[in-house]
Amino acid sequence: MSKTDGEYQFNQKHLLGLADYSREDILFVLEQAKYFREILDRAVPKVPTLRDKTIVNLFYENSTRTRLSFELAQKRMGADVVNFSAGSSSTKKGESLKDTIRNISSMKIDMVVVRHESPGVPHFLTNCVDAAILNAGDGAHEHPTQALLDMFTMQTIHEDLKGKKIAIIGDIAHSRVVRSNIIGLTKLGAKVVLCGPKTLMPVYVNEMGVEVSYNLEETLEWCDIAMALRIQLERQEKGTEYFPSLREYHQRFGIKLSHLEKYPDFKIMHPGPINRGVEMESEVADSDRAVILSQVTNGVAVRMAVLYLLSGGKRV
Repeated sequence: MSKTDGEYQFNQKHLLGLADYSREDILFVLEQAKYFREILDRAVPKVPTLRDKTIVNLFYENSTRTRLSFELAQKRMGADVVNFSAGSSSTKKGESLKDTIRNISSMKIDMVVVRHESPGVPHFLTNCVDAAILNAGDGAHEHPTQALLDMFTMQTIHEDLKGKKIAIIGDIAHSRVVRSNIIGLTKLGAKVVLCGPKTLMPVYVNEMGVEVSYNLEETLEWCDIAMALRIQLERQEKGTEYFPSLREYHQRFGIKLSHLEKYPDFKIMHPGPINRGVEMESEVADSDRAVILSQVTNGVAVRMAVLYLLSGGKRV
């Protein structure tokens, strides 16, 4: 099935991770996202599909892009939006996550978008409330909507991802984006290679059916799309040195303008925020080979599609 056929039905209640979604589920979400992407290009980019829904954005970790993307998607669809910030909430007074979500649920909400530093929190919340739960990132576990928007963006370059060669470069060990992308891309038949320092290559990658490279030149020569990952210094243990310096990391694994001249075919992606001069040179990020800003716009469309489907919406 290249797309979804007439017999298919989307039966997911939550988006906890792409491990729970079939190939058909993923393709269906991406197909629906095309409709919402067209809406974003209208003079008035709004559609009242969620105007009777109340959504809580429950963010226990700092976020700019993901939180704003979800909130914009919700408002574009007419939902009532409540933003929760752990830094200014009763969690500072000792309230547990379970009590927090139960109190919020008693306000009659329909959906919860949650980001938390601990893996498994979205799954835990499904046992506490009846609302649909959307994982906006749980620790270094999964970040499913980021992977969906990445795949949607890749489809604008290569409509069918089967057999396409995708390189994910950088801080593999601390990234929740990479796990979701590996799961989603392999379900769609893409070939995935992970590239980065050995110290940032976790053991679990050997169990996920992907190849590993420690040579950036070979990786860029091979791939159709190169997605660089941010070096997440805030997640790395203090006192642990994963590489001698950011300068040396850039020398060995940073994408440079010379790479674009040497390997003229691959496109460049990054989930953001970019550390310019580390994961890639500024000229690379700003070049016409990069589709990084398209990822941001596509993220709103994909999240609109997910919100619509998990709210009970059917095929659009």
